[in-house]
Amino acid sequence: MKAGLVLLGLAYVLSQFFRAFLAVLSPFLRTDIGTSPDDLALASGLWFLSFAAMQLPIGWALDTLGPRRTTAVLLALGGGGGAAVFALATGPAHINFAMILIGIGCAPVLMASYYIFARQFPPARFVVLASIMVGVGTSGNLVASYPTALAAETMGWRAALWGLAAMTTVTAVGIWFLVRDPPTPEGEANGSFLAVLRIRALWPIFPLMLVSYALVGALRGLWIGPYLEDIFGADARSIGWATLAMGVAMIAGTLTYGPLDRIFGTRKWVIFIGSLGTLIATATLIALPATSFILSAALMCMIGFFGATYAPIMAHGRSFLPPALVGRGMTLLNLCGIGGVGLMQFASGRVYTASLGTGSAVLPYTMIFAFSAGLLILGLVAYLFAQDTQD
Repeated sequence: MKAGLVLLGLAYVLSQFFRAFLAVLSPFLRTDIGTSPDDLALASGLWFLSFAAMQLPIGWALDTLGPRRTTAVLLALGGGGGAAVFALATGPAHINFAMILIGIGCAPVLMASYYIFARQFPPARFVVLASIMVGVGTSGNLVASYPTALAAETMGWRAALWGLAAMTTVTAVGIWFLVRDPPTPEGEANGSFLAVLRIRALWPIFPLMLVSYALVGALRGLWIGPYLEDIFGADARSIGWATLAMGVAMIAGTLTYGPLDRIFGTRKWVIFIGSLGTLIATATLIALPATSFILSAALMCMIGFFGATYAPIMAHGRSFLPPALVGRGMTLLNLCGIGGVGLMQFASGRVYTASLGTGSAVLPYTMIFAFSAGLLILGLVAYLFAQDTQD
């Protein structure tokens, strides 16, 4: 099982890479196949929405087929196949199709890990294990930064995508042979998503789950690249360094959040105060959007650090799930988290387009930041009604 978890960790590194690499490749894709920021917003949104749409069937598959077969098959066909389609792309439509396939392939990876953690480890260890997995996987953000920009400059982005297609397929094969399915508890087959929705304690958690990762995912996965390029004239390498720094901040934030609920004796207020930090950094970016490259990059890093609340929110929701609903409950929470990013990509693309005619290069990005901050405020208001827990 240790070897299987290592491979699931590697698969999650790839998943994090695929959700973030478009920001770094944006200058190359714009030059080679004519993609605009709005095109990339659509492609990125399709990745997240296809990922989210798969969560309900994946919840069923984890409970019935197990994490081994579910993850290996989807990762090989969707992840490996999608990366190959991307490598062959000659226009924005091909990028869209590739990102849909990759989203489907990456969809089961993290939930398979969480499913194993929930089945085979005590509840009190779940948030730490979940944070470690997310922290390790978020290193994919580091690869999808300066190293990707450097690879695209030296060997070309198509060759880099072919290499990723091969790596993804080999990882999927390894998961098939090395991951072991945990035993299914009695009564699991009788669970349903409706039963999860009947748990009222989850209702205030869903809105924050919907918007908290949406802000971080949209900025790191898409807008940081066009924003730094259009406002500060940043080249591919500068964008790569900025995205690398934001990725490091996201890893540091994830690992920092892991033990805080046990240190402070509260899960709810750790998440709430951390999200306030995200809101403050975003508000500063709205107020000072074009002051300097360094300041904007630093604020993006603050958003990445304080916004790394995904694992603690998942653990908060997990604490209300009975054993028979763990698989379906966690995938439903994940649907909110990933679906929120997909909706944000679509919506932010429309916000960007609607603000282009003003003659200001800064305003479209300021409006995106303001739109994201408004959604986060709504999520925090709902979360105030959540019940606190500590395992």
